Order: sequence, then structure tokens, then C-alpha cells
Amino acid sequence: MFILGYKLPAMSSLILWALLWEAIGRLELTFFVPAFSTVIMTLIELVQTKVFQKALSETAYAFSVGIGASVLIGIPTGILMGKSRLLDEMLLPWVNIFISAPLTALVPVLMVLFGFGTKTIIITTALFAIWIIILNARAGVMQINRSLVEMARSFGAGPFTAFYKIYFWAALPEILGGVRIGVIRAVKGVIIGQLLVSIVGFGALFELYSSNFLMAHFWAVLLVLFTLAFAIAEFLSFLERKVAFYATKR
Repeated sequence: MFILGYKLPAMSSLILWALLWEAIGRLELTFFVPAFSTVIMTLIELVQTKVFQKALSETAYAFSVGIGASVLIGIPTGILMGKSRLLDEMLLPWVNIFISAPLTALVPVLMVLFGFGTKTIIITTALFAIWIIILNARAGVMQINRSLVEMARSFGAGPFTAFYKIYFWAALPEILGGVRIGVIRAVKGVIIGQLLVSIVGFGALFELYSSNFLMAHFWAVLLVLFTLAFAIAEFLSFLERKVAFYATKR
């Protein structure tokens, strides 16, 4: 970020937004936006409570299981779609439908099929994340230099060996990009699941604080959620840059 020709350190824009937030809160223009310092003080008190710690553990469990299932299913599926034209023609229309459809509308159907528990929240989280992971893994495989595949075959590589040593590693930059976007979508999915399926975790805190107009508490929980999502996304972005040389080697 540059101001008047001077390059500011990383994250400077966040500091500027925090100062603007603090000014708006101090002016008391609306009760909906308390001062940033008030939110931070509330957050420090909130993280020490058992209610917050329980909500964090419930949300982290549903999120980790949901995104884990998305990665374990989505990456192999996308690679197989990129390898097999028949499988690609069979699955690609459904993947495109689900990635463009309003998945929130499917939550009531999932509630009927799987009940009102954590299982439905996990499935909702996975549904938000898996489709973009599949598409990116598929795109990565389809860009692989065919000479790599032919070389593996000429040296007698079996399907599993070629899958792991050629397809996975050559498509890794796109796979990590899909996982990063999937993580962001999974955060949305887990909160929607906790709000609509059963009021637990961070969804319960959002419902409690908004209905009682405890806006400092509401923004404190939202700040934690955004920070965790941003940290995970930045870590995956760092991994993307580390493996970017695979793309150039293709």
C-alpha cells in the first residue's frame, strides 16, 4: 500500500480501518458500531468465559471435519475428472449446478434427511467447500504437460503411482488455490449451519448477542471468526507461493 509515494508496511490498511472504526464508534453515530477499543476489551473478557470456549470448540470441530471431508473427497474426485473424459462428462454438470446454486436453500432438506444435529452442520460445511476444490483440482490436472504422463507410462508407472507422483504434484498449485477458496466458503457454511440447523457454537452467540443488542459482543465474536478465516487463508496462500515452481515446470 502506497500513500504519497511512500510504501507502508504490510497490514497498514487494517490499522487505518481500525482507526476509522474507532472514530465512528467514538462519535456514537449508531449503536450498531461501538468503538473498536470497546470491542477489543470485550473480546479479552469474552475469550476467558466457558461459553465462548465451548462455542469455539463446537465451531472448530464442525469446520475441521467438514473441510477435511471436502479435501479428502474433492481432490481425488477432481483429479479423476481431469484424467477421465467419461467421468468428467458425468460429474461436471452436477458440480457446476451445485457451485452456482444457493446452497442455503438445501439446508432444510439436509435437516429432514440427517436431523438437527452436528452431522447436518458438518455436511452443510462440506457442501459449501467441496465443489470449488473439485473444479480447481480438475483444472490443474487438465493443464499437466502430457509428456509427463507419457514418461510415467513408459517407465511402467501404475495408476496409483502416476496418480500420486505425477497428477497430484503437478496440479498442486491449483489444488491449494481451490482449498484456500474452499476454506473461506466453509466458514460461511459452518455459520449458516449453526444458525439454521441447531443454534450452537458461534451461531448461538451471534443469535444471542444480536437479539439482545449486545453489539460489542457481537462484533468481538465476528472479529474472531474473520481473524481465524484470514489466518488460514493466508497460510494456504503462503503454501501456494512455495509450490508455484511446479506450475512453471509444467
